[in-house]
Amino acid sequence: MEKKSIVTIDGPAGAGKSTISKILAQNLDYIYLDTGALYRALAYKALKKKISLEDIPALTDLCSSTAVVLKKIDGRMKVYVDGEDVEEKIRTEEVSMAASKISTFAVVREKLLNLQREAGAHGGIIAEGRDMGSVVFPQADYKFYLDAQLEERIRRRYKEFLGKGVLVEYQSVQKDMLARDKQDKQRKLAPLKVPEGAVIIDSDNLSVGGVVEKIISYISVK
Repeated sequence: MEKKSIVTIDGPAGAGKSTISKILAQNLDYIYLDTGALYRALAYKALKKKISLEDIPALTDLCSSTAVVLKKIDGRMKVYVDGEDVEEKIRTEEVSMAASKISTFAVVREKLLNLQREAGAHGGIIAEGRDMGSVVFPQADYKFYLDAQLEERIRRRYKEFLGKGVLVEYQSVQKDMLARDKQDKQRKLAPLKVPEGAVIIDSDNLSVGGVVEKIISYISVK
């Protein structure tokens, strides 16, 4: 591709979006934008400040007083909160669930929407999340929706935790995944859905390499 495009990858938790997006960004020499990290960053601070995730006025104050900054480091956008690199601290399941919760509020989405669009203003970006192709970049050059069966997504997330040395019960991962799916799909504001014009990829029986190859070949021939 001569022109640097905007590529969006949406899908439910555990579908492999982050892994696929990182590899795609490397292969295409694009920037990887982990939009979920932005919501996790605000959720992390809310939990740190012991702010109720139901307290909209408090969350509004949090948004206005928090500096969320994206920095391009080693080919990807990393998120900083008030000058702090929070990359490792926002990857817990507690923060993940909190992020899903606060993402239902307009004040939170409005704060992060412009930040995401600015990051993709010049193209050359792989934007991964749950409303990338439907809300943030509706005019994206290429849209993909990565999916997998629930049990497969639970298995992958459980395996991911074990790989990081995190001891967690399978039933706990299952419970959190079910709750996350419900929050993402039933929220009134920007619910998880297949973006208009998106290519749906079922990754159940595909390897990571197989998914990447399928996406790249589609981009190449379009």
